[in-house]
Amino acid sequence: MSMAFNVQFQTLDPSWQTALAAEFNKPYLSTLETFLQAETAAGKTILPPAEVRFLALEATPLQAVKVVILGQDPYPTLGHAHGLSFSVLPSVKPLPRSLNNIHKEMLTDLGIDNKNAGYLLAWAQQGVLLLNSVLTVEAGNAGSHQKKGWEPFTDAVIQAVNQQAQPVVFILWGAHAQKKAALIDQSKHHILSSAHPSPLSAKQGFFGSQPFSQANNFLQQQGRSSINWELPKN
Repeated sequence: MSMAFNVQFQTLDPSWQTALAAEFNKPYLSTLETFLQAETAAGKTILPPAEVRFLALEATPLQAVKVVILGQDPYPTLGHAHGLSFSVLPSVKPLPRSLNNIHKEMLTDLGIDNKNAGYLLAWAQQGVLLLNSVLTVEAGNAGSHQKKGWEPFTDAVIQAVNQQAQPVVFILWGAHAQKKAALIDQSKHHILSSAHPSPLSAKQGFFGSQPFSQANNFLQQQGRSSINWELPKN
């Protein structure tokens, strides 16, 4: 196992350490780390900072996962990405446009007004795994770390959730996230697919998709407690 990833592996909840131990010993992660080190050495800024790249797994233990919200890659704007998909730190204003659209849909769907809150940790702490398909990006260059090794790792994360006994809701926004549907046992778990909340696609089926109420309805039908989607006001 590579050194830096090894340090981060130790910070994960034991449930994830057990489920992902084999992945952390596979060559592709060493190749990925070599790539990240070379990019940093070349003077490129990699987002989010190394210490929070696995925050999604630190914030939500495997056995606690009720809902997975799958993003594409981290926000490429400096100061935005902090390891949870779609989330920004409390100091970030204005909010990214995708997050604003998520809040608009939340208001329509559940009547919850989160419009000034961008920090989604409260969701993660209730069992919402805020995972990106790719966990790093070069600042200012969206999609720049796709196909560098993160995808097989996040596939393994999805497969670990899929193997849980308790039913889980997978919210897959956009074609990129929907590729992961093939890893999910739909006889046990529930998939909610729609367009991505990005300004480019939100009007093509994201608005009106009611993912938050549908997720809670499924959890309640399965005897699991629902998510309180209301965020603390900053």
